[in-house]
Amino acid sequence: MAQTVRYPIGEQSFAKLRERDSLYVDKTHFIEKIIESGGKDYFLGRPRRFGKSLFLDTLKCFFEGKRHLFKGLYADSIDWNWEPHPVLKLDLNTEKYKTPEALDQAISYHLDMWEKTYGVAGDYDNLTIRFRNIIRSIYEKTGKGVVILVDEYDKPLVNNLHDRENFEYCRDQLAALYSNFKSSAEYIRLVFLTGVSRFAHLSVFSGLNNIQDISFDDQYADICGITEDELKKNFSEGIRNLATRYKKNEDEIIDRLRTFYDGYRFTDEEVYLYNPFSLLNAMENRKFEKYWIASGTPTLLMEEMKRFNVNLDSLLGAKCSRESLSGLDLDNPKPLALFFQTGYLTIKDYDFEENLYTLGLPNEEVKSGFLGYLLPYYLNTNGEDTPFLVSEFVREFREGDVEGFMCRLQSLFSSISYRMRMDQEINVHNGLLMLMLLLGLRVQTEFCTSAGRIDLFVATERFYYIIELKLDGTARHALDQIESKGYALPFAVSGRKIIKIGVNFSTKTRTIEDWIVD
Repeated sequence: MAQTVRYPIGEQSFAKLRERDSLYVDKTHFIEKIIESGGKDYFLGRPRRFGKSLFLDTLKCFFEGKRHLFKGLYADSIDWNWEPHPVLKLDLNTEKYKTPEALDQAISYHLDMWEKTYGVAGDYDNLTIRFRNIIRSIYEKTGKGVVILVDEYDKPLVNNLHDRENFEYCRDQLAALYSNFKSSAEYIRLVFLTGVSRFAHLSVFSGLNNIQDISFDDQYADICGITEDELKKNFSEGIRNLATRYKKNEDEIIDRLRTFYDGYRFTDEEVYLYNPFSLLNAMENRKFEKYWIASGTPTLLMEEMKRFNVNLDSLLGAKCSRESLSGLDLDNPKPLALFFQTGYLTIKDYDFEENLYTLGLPNEEVKSGFLGYLLPYYLNTNGEDTPFLVSEFVREFREGDVEGFMCRLQSLFSSISYRMRMDQEINVHNGLLMLMLLLGLRVQTEFCTSAGRIDLFVATERFYYIIELKLDGTARHALDQIESKGYALPFAVSGRKIIKIGVNFSTKTRTIEDWIVD
């Protein structure tokens, strides 16, 4: 079947997208919300490749008065005079910012361009003062309020989370630059910033007058991302092509798309979103793959897990407040906020009474891709001669073949990457949890009972496994703890066979040394 739709993969220019007649899911009704709300300063946080840059460029074209680009879209029907405003778009998504000079050069590039475009004299060396002069001069020349758009305002900060000196330089430089939004407010029509994270102590937020953080606002829940209704309305041809490729009906393809790419939620309201980058790639390539995960490795999250000894199980199903998700503080970083803001965790439920969110992995792409990326740091899963077959491992667990799967685990823990410290029990727990989740087994670490916490609890249709782990101890000691604490008692009437396993892990040999089964 011939493909007639053009899918704008990675396209961040609204003008190019419209001029090339590429697929565009109409989000322009959000522009009406913005101009009618009476607000002046906005911030939107969303994960990478989620459509923030495209929406920002759509705003740019709108305020530049390019009405022809909006023909047939919602914005073309609103009450707006379409008179052009001067627009300054600061794109900070182009550099890695590993040196202070890199940030200064990126800012200087934009200032030079604006001075040249609007005929403003560059009489100042200080970047902050130059920016202030540009805003005032443009207003005086045009008589119109300046629209300022900042794409990925936090990129220099996120890229330097582990370089305190450079982080502080970037923070101070950006805070000074952004302070112009308040001091030059009389010359500004709109400020709109996008990014991944909202940094708690960056004065851009404390300094702005009544900034509207719409990241958690129900009214803007689907400002980026694709809803199910939008999927069915705009991607019908792609769905048909996938159905033909996989010899499935269209409902089955939608179910598969939902499992792989849907599941993102950013607000109290139950609005679930497809990852637009993955969806467009699946339609273009007519194939289900891990597109978003493959486009950027979660190295930063790996570093945070090692740095703060993060228990992965504590992140999955975690309950937390909005405040704990909306800010990042370098002095007291919370991995939960970082995992959420970068898109590896999302809102699964909201409890109105407790005002708490429950988090989890959004979909199969993130689950298999993220855990698959992390697993080699904890287990030896890269070697070609590793005696590990996923199907056999699952079969052994489900059939109660303890010796079989324990031997496989022993082999997997051998030759663990030097990058991972295995003298901490939490890292062994994380490795086991990732493996079980990837295999589709129901598993919990630190499972709480009235008598204590079970290290690892695995449930299959026929068995409950209670596994206690000791580092540089004995398997007998581990099994005795299961008995003395009565860990099996809550499951005694379940009707399933209970298998108790005491395991000793050696930090010297970096693998499972022995085990005892009851």
